[in-house]
Amino acid sequence: MGTHIMLYCHGNGAICRHSTGQRRVASALEQTQATGVGRLRWPELEEVDNELSKGNEKGALSIVKVLKDKPGGLRAFGSARQIPQRLYTLDELKLNGIETVALLSPVDTALGSIERIVQAAALLGGIAAWKVFGLSPGQILFLSLGLLFLWTLDAVYFNGGVSFLVLDTLGHSFSQKYHNRVVQHEAGHFLIAYLLGILPRGYTLTSLEALKNEGSLNVQAGTAFVDFEFLEEVSRGKVSATTLDKFSCIALAGVATEYLLFGYSEGGLADINTLDKLLRSLGFTQKKADGQVRWAVLNTVLTLRRHERARSMLANAMSQRRSVGYCIDVIEKTIGDDDI
Repeated sequence: MGTHIMLYCHGNGAICRHSTGQRRVASALEQTQATGVGRLRWPELEEVDNELSKGNEKGALSIVKVLKDKPGGLRAFGSARQIPQRLYTLDELKLNGIETVALLSPVDTALGSIERIVQAAALLGGIAAWKVFGLSPGQILFLSLGLLFLWTLDAVYFNGGVSFLVLDTLGHSFSQKYHNRVVQHEAGHFLIAYLLGILPRGYTLTSLEALKNEGSLNVQAGTAFVDFEFLEEVSRGKVSATTLDKFSCIALAGVATEYLLFGYSEGGLADINTLDKLLRSLGFTQKKADGQVRWAVLNTVLTLRRHERARSMLANAMSQRRSVGYCIDVIEKTIGDDDI
């Protein structure tokens, strides 16, 4: 994370990047106002959306904290019940119904299938063009070299952004399973962050939305958080155990959600890699890093199981592109007193 770090989980995984994020939040707010959100339980949540749309993250977080301390206010914010922090074994995770290989080794079969179809279509199109236009072997060679150059350009300068944009757009357009997985994945990130006391500040569900809002191919869809407090710790060169625990759970929330719903995860590989990179940068040994990941996996899975209905309702709201304030309202209305 950083002040504007987002967890992106689409297709080949998640990528942490820096972004202003203001246009993204403003867009979500405009869509919500256009479609109508109904009456929120707390009118102050509309102010949260307004502050986020202006880029005033500290102001938005301040409103949420005031609402949390208000009688009958935001009970769920930062209220997650967490398990003790200790070294958990793989057997303990299995006893809780968690197969770490299926959860922590995501392979995106949906986009992989679409990519193979696109490649086959391109090959057939090339053959058809060769026969229709009577291209010479030299012309075919130059055409192939041109396509190879464009592919290399995309890989080097856009980190594969153009290719992924095409595949992601096709995935959302023709695979309901892929679209639903992405929505559920992002809902997992959003819910866990909120329950741990980290305010989400915006989200997008497709690479095309991210491109429209950010104007960059290097930014993929995902959920962004108000995390300036984390940046302050990083700038001091010391990340507290509490902050690290939160970051670990948020990073793994997407793959954990997919695992609980489908029995395996497909998106979120780079989420895992980002967490691993952070732990190594903090000087964690492999054993200590494994312990941190196992604790975060178990803690996150148990939290998601406890709040399954809230995650489902939140995913529905996010699929309608509701604002952050509206999504918070959905969480608070769904989670009962017994769940806190």
